[in-house]
Amino acid sequence: MAEWIIEEGIGETRAALVEGDDIIEARVRREGVTPAGTVIEAKLIAVAPRVTVEAGGEQFLLPRGVSGVSEGGKLFIEVTREALGGTEQWKRGLARMTDEAPRPAPPLADGSPGTIPGWEELLEEARSGIVSFDGGELRIEPTAAMTMIDVDGWLVPDKLAQMAAWASARAIRRLDIGGSTGIDFPSIEGKAERGEIGNILDMYLEKPFERTAMNGFGFVQVVRPRTRASLIELAAQRAAFEARALMRRAEAQVGATRLVAHPAVIAAILPDWQERLSRKVGGPLTLQADPKLAMSGAYAQKA
Repeated sequence: MAEWIIEEGIGETRAALVEGDDIIEARVRREGVTPAGTVIEAKLIAVAPRVTVEAGGEQFLLPRGVSGVSEGGKLFIEVTREALGGTEQWKRGLARMTDEAPRPAPPLADGSPGTIPGWEELLEEARSGIVSFDGGELRIEPTAAMTMIDVDGWLVPDKLAQMAAWASARAIRRLDIGGSTGIDFPSIEGKAERGEIGNILDMYLEKPFERTAMNGFGFVQVVRPRTRASLIELAAQRAAFEARALMRRAEAQVGATRLVAHPAVIAAILPDWQERLSRKVGGPLTLQADPKLAMSGAYAQKA
């Protein structure tokens, strides 16, 4: 029976729906990023070219606009999508004006605290964007318009598309991919055969979502609610992603600990994280930058 496991760590909180040792669905909440569902007081800082407010040290865009508030005025907002990371305007958090009283966001999931099995394997999928299945693989890449999934394999087109539909539905849930996702299947002859691909997506992809029918070129678009960054998007911010992953691995150490990582990963480790990790392992913490290491090659060892 599948159950949610909640793992609170330094830098992020993780939640996973796990059945046996298999992660069916995963979610990540980063420290310092206001999550969706939070109601907070904000200050209106701009109405053009985009309605922008500032709250809790972050800026949010209000796509629905505001009424009855001038620049510099106070208002309450509900965060509808957390910031995705990066410098582009569209990656800022989204919010709406509300009359509700301030409140924290709901928990990532209703589950029990514990250690999530298979998390490192999941991170490797996010890093590479490659998900293998019997007969082929998916290549997943975030773009400004949507997340793209490209299907490649060695089965006949109909069978490859069917296997890839199941694998795509599974990957979307495992990697917490929301918003618009385009899936580029092999072209399939026959309306009934194309319809079967949609049936597989409907069967294995958790609702709510909307999708298009497969067109003659094998393309399907899936749209799901999007309240936070996917693991694919988080992995694209490589230094911060690897720094948080290193914190998780280092928490298992006991006593004086040394963290060895690429310089960019070392630079992404916040002073507060260092202090908390030192308390958790029960000994002093030292950081060692090694430019020869890949960003994913960071490790913790006894000092």
